[in-house]
Amino acid sequence: MALFNKAFARLLNAALSILGSLVLVFFIIYMMPGDPVLSMLDPSTATPEAIENMRIQLGLDRPFYAQFADYFTNMVQGDFGQSLITSEPVLDKILLHLPATLALTLASVIFSIVIGVAFGVLSAVYRNRWLDSAVRIIGLFGISMPTFWSGILLILIFSVQLNWLPVMGSDSLAALVLPSLALGFVGAGFIIRMVRSSMVEVLDEQFILTLRAKGLSERLIMYRHALRNALIPAVTVIGLHIGELLAGTVVIETVFSRQGIGRIVADAIMSKDMPVIQGVIFFSAIVYVIINLLVDLSYSVIDPRIRKSAGTR
Repeated sequence: MALFNKAFARLLNAALSILGSLVLVFFIIYMMPGDPVLSMLDPSTATPEAIENMRIQLGLDRPFYAQFADYFTNMVQGDFGQSLITSEPVLDKILLHLPATLALTLASVIFSIVIGVAFGVLSAVYRNRWLDSAVRIIGLFGISMPTFWSGILLILIFSVQLNWLPVMGSDSLAALVLPSLALGFVGAGFIIRMVRSSMVEVLDEQFILTLRAKGLSERLIMYRHALRNALIPAVTVIGLHIGELLAGTVVIETVFSRQGIGRIVADAIMSKDMPVIQGVIFFSAIVYVIINLLVDLSYSVIDPRIRKSAGTR
């Protein structure tokens, strides 16, 4: 019963989070300056009557609550609407560009986790030595550098100077390398700091000294006992980082000219294409909530004590 109540509370919080994001984004877009009708019609040739008729046809003349009610009703029914600029169904537009964004996000997450966990463990094991200092400097650079700056720097080095990798595109694995490095380097910096901090704390625990006294190898202690106990806070950071990666694709896909949902939402913001912006935000909110739920479930897999405590409540 306790597990059921906990699962129900999580689902309720997830639904409220998605609803709150919808209301907030719709309000922000509604208050943005500019008129999407002027992006569809040429103001120099269109008559005021034509512009007003287009606004009425799109329902933009209605008050905020009426527009939101129609949008929410359609969204629940699976209708994301149509782009005001291209008249293309928003859901089809998202699904068309989704694979490129998922590939970029997945590659960035893998890079962040592998580099972050490996360097974080090394930094903790060799703490207060030169290797620890070097890894901490790398992590600081990862956190401090904006993604657009690191992306441009990678382009200058590996594309312009060395001519090893393509500058732009989303149709090959080679074109995925630079944007995934630029996007994943930030997350790697956070994970390095978190894993190092957690590992240092765990390595000072009494049970580590007991395992060493029993004669267990240092490798077994590090990777089977210490790292597993140190991964809980790191998993939290990784889950939050995946959500940040979805937002970061807007900048990276623009820098590298990748045709993903980050690029289409950037174009939609410039033209105030409200259905496209709302559709992408709604989709991103769902993905973010699902990731948080998976992170919560992973806690009990990493640390059985959490699963046992949840079952006894």
